[in-house]
Amino acid sequence: MTFSKPKLSFWQIINMNVGFFGIQYSFGLQQSAVNPIYDFLNASPDQIPILNLAGPLTGLIIQPIIGAMSDKTWHPRWGRRKPYFFIGAIICSIALFLFPFSSSLWMAAGLLWILDVGNNTAMEPYRAFIADKLNEEQQPIGFQAQSFFTGFGQFLSYISLFLFPIVFVGYTGELPNWIYASFFLGAVLSVSSIWWSMKKTAEIPPTEEEIEKMKSEPLNLFSPFIDIYHAVLEMPKVMWQLFLVYLFQWYALMCFWQNNSKSIALSVWDVTPANKVGYEKAVEWMGLIGAFGFIITFSVAFYLAKLAKKYSPKMVHFVCLLFGAVSFFLFPNIQNQYLFLPVIIGYGVAWASMMGIPYLMVVTNIPKERYGVYMGIINMMIVIPMIFQNISFGYVLKHFLNNDARLAITFSGVLLLLSAVATLFIKNKKNDAI
Repeated sequence: MTFSKPKLSFWQIINMNVGFFGIQYSFGLQQSAVNPIYDFLNASPDQIPILNLAGPLTGLIIQPIIGAMSDKTWHPRWGRRKPYFFIGAIICSIALFLFPFSSSLWMAAGLLWILDVGNNTAMEPYRAFIADKLNEEQQPIGFQAQSFFTGFGQFLSYISLFLFPIVFVGYTGELPNWIYASFFLGAVLSVSSIWWSMKKTAEIPPTEEEIEKMKSEPLNLFSPFIDIYHAVLEMPKVMWQLFLVYLFQWYALMCFWQNNSKSIALSVWDVTPANKVGYEKAVEWMGLIGAFGFIITFSVAFYLAKLAKKYSPKMVHFVCLLFGAVSFFLFPNIQNQYLFLPVIIGYGVAWASMMGIPYLMVVTNIPKERYGVYMGIINMMIVIPMIFQNISFGYVLKHFLNNDARLAITFSGVLLLLSAVATLFIKNKKNDAI
């Protein structure tokens, strides 16, 4: 039996994606504030990659399992995906509240593991939630709505790094007071935004055939792993091609996030994290710069959806990655802090594409009853390059890049350029217009 999904209004699509805002505020803090916390706790530059291992490793383990479990879940009151992203939001809130109280590097790293368990539990079902609710015509605007809220949530997390130090001055222990304020705000937003989307959006009940299939293949301890194994074996070719793009793309982004504040500190003020006052100013400026980049992200997100429909997702992503590569090449050479604002535009455009457009390349190639597990596998494609970066880049940075954050950003630009080239090799007849 073919089921026609009802067409949703623009504001219904917005409401169902509000929860992504809280998730991405939390993720934005991981990008913008966790690495400075490590620096304030006296981590050396080559320790930073391995201290970030929590995020991708929990993503590798958690997201595909949660995706497979949500595919086999249905409750008339709680739904299919909602229980998972609500539980994830609660875990995030607890970890965000506790994070500023970190008294050592390993306490901070441990809380990052917990935070990432929550983030990953919430994020993967949200991708499948969009694919569940929207028909093929509305999926571009649905995924780009997530891109919009990604930009908005991360904008707020970054701007807090610039504005909160003005209001919350001084230190508590080793950390500035503004870090406490930023993380406490994240703890509130994580749960409240998810609650809004749950209240405003009903899930589509599974068909009788889907319910019968769930009953014949009930959820148990081993079923998620069996589902993931079979899904990988049956994975469409386009997903393997996307993995090559992601290999370069996400390695590059990890290098950028770990080194952007230190690069600014060196190129503008010629200081390292050892100079806490000078480095704190660089972190504040990275907050403003990143916030402006995410203004670009949520400003162009819906326009990219239109371009993807008019041309093709592949070509849109290719061009956006080129913008990002140019941004990374220019970034470490800026000596006037105000010039970072136009330079970061390229990164903002690239991030808007990364958060939505690649899903359009694959969603038409996967069966709807397996959206959860395949969205989890796409996340595996994101976190495997991150794990590789966490394990390998400390050595590269120390032995080949002289622990210089500016060279690390240039290296990111090279990798993003390779990612753009790899995008051109994706073949997807279902949504390529060229």
